[in-house]
Amino acid sequence: MLRGVSPAPTFDGLGLLPELLRAVKDAGYTTPTPIQTQAIPIILAGHDVMGGAQTGTGKTAGFTLPLLQRLAPYATSSPSPARHPVRALILAPTRELAMQVHESVVTYSKHLPLRSVCIYGGVDIKPQIAQLREGREIVVATPGRLLDHVQQKSVSFNSVEVLVLDEADRMLDMGFMPDIKRILAMLPTARQSLLFSATFSGEIKKLADTMLKSPQLIEVARRNAVSETVTHRVYAVASDLKRHLLVKLLTHEDMRQVLVFVGTKFGASRLAVHLARQGIAADAIHGDKSQAQRTEALENFKSGKIRVLVATDVAARGLDIDDLPHVINYELPHTAEDYVHRIGRTGRAGKQGMAISLFAPEETPRLHDIEKLINRTIERTDSSGLTQDASAPEASPRGDNPRHSMRTENPRTERTPRHERPERPKERLEKPRDHRPPSSPSSMHSAIPSVSTQTKRLPKLDFDPTKPYENKVNATAGTSATAKPSITCQKRTVAALLGGLSKK
Repeated sequence: MLRGVSPAPTFDGLGLLPELLRAVKDAGYTTPTPIQTQAIPIILAGHDVMGGAQTGTGKTAGFTLPLLQRLAPYATSSPSPARHPVRALILAPTRELAMQVHESVVTYSKHLPLRSVCIYGGVDIKPQIAQLREGREIVVATPGRLLDHVQQKSVSFNSVEVLVLDEADRMLDMGFMPDIKRILAMLPTARQSLLFSATFSGEIKKLADTMLKSPQLIEVARRNAVSETVTHRVYAVASDLKRHLLVKLLTHEDMRQVLVFVGTKFGASRLAVHLARQGIAADAIHGDKSQAQRTEALENFKSGKIRVLVATDVAARGLDIDDLPHVINYELPHTAEDYVHRIGRTGRAGKQGMAISLFAPEETPRLHDIEKLINRTIERTDSSGLTQDASAPEASPRGDNPRHSMRTENPRTERTPRHERPERPKERLEKPRDHRPPSSPSSMHSAIPSVSTQTKRLPKLDFDPTKPYENKVNATAGTSATAKPSITCQKRTVAALLGGLSKK
């Protein structure tokens, strides 16, 4: 061994229990990440922690493993719910992140008789209540659904020893601060608290001051840093040409798996539909999608059934996708910190990644904020060669692009010009014939049957229905106008009108 070169850290040297080391080995991990190397010993020592780490650095295992070791003395196979009170509470901002954290808990606790549950909204609450009443040492939850259980009195925090607040910056962005404060007020003051955030801000520091006691600060990278393995590229393009440019990029470049970020839920759905119409397998995830729909879309994306996943910032928060090669900002985020969150999903574990941004002239101030935050100038790429044919009519349905709809791009070919339309029937175009002098008696005579035929609509009734009891006049040829009416015929006609006797 060379002098002065320290050996690479291993999980064996972090002081973890054999059951946890075996679970780590079963999961295929041999070397801890930098944040795991720093955080695990500090958490095992009982300190509060304020950890700063980007997505994909292994921070979930960094707090899950020491948390499980702290709870290991309470592990029991007893079926009694009283032996399994809630001792650790992990809060996550989204359902997807909560599910991923819970999956990590299950993976590393497989050799310990500890119970855990993941509770989040959007699904039936009754199964969650049943699991909590059976007893669970570890609860992974989103804040809103956790408060629902508090209201239902299906959970108790009296025995909580460890609190983990994951993705704290996103908690603030999503407006969970009032819920977090309510939950903190219910927890025992004698507890260990861990706060993790991808970025630090003044609000995050204020939150840390209220929930942490003499915390140890852990940062594995420069604050708001981006991975050096990610290549950044921006295309200057007009807003109404972004979709055209996106299709060109996805079609012409080798992009097998792409996460596309948009600003709104409506925009996500609309863009995914447009891509599908262009023959690109795509789906969208956002807050209006059900949990089942979001899970299905994510699984299809991971398995390769769809190439493109269109997402909003909130819905994509916590998505854990291994080896994601491309991230595209269809719209620049409103804050520079969100740019760091977005591109943190590519270029992981030393692999190369590409972050592409499409920015319109009105988004230039946002781009400047991003460059200032990450302390680098992003390469500009000319998009004119990819958008020069955008003025041609597209095969997409009308209204796909408001500024380039079929009405402006394609002349009105769906309606036949008036002078080319077939001639309408003569009785509608010609004037009444009675004011025209007939050319000859024979022509006038031949015209009469035609008029009579055209004006005939319904057969004439042989009596006046408004005066059913008056004698009808038989105008049949060869009879007198004063002839006696047929009483029998009149009775039967009236009876038939009033729903009585049927005519024989």
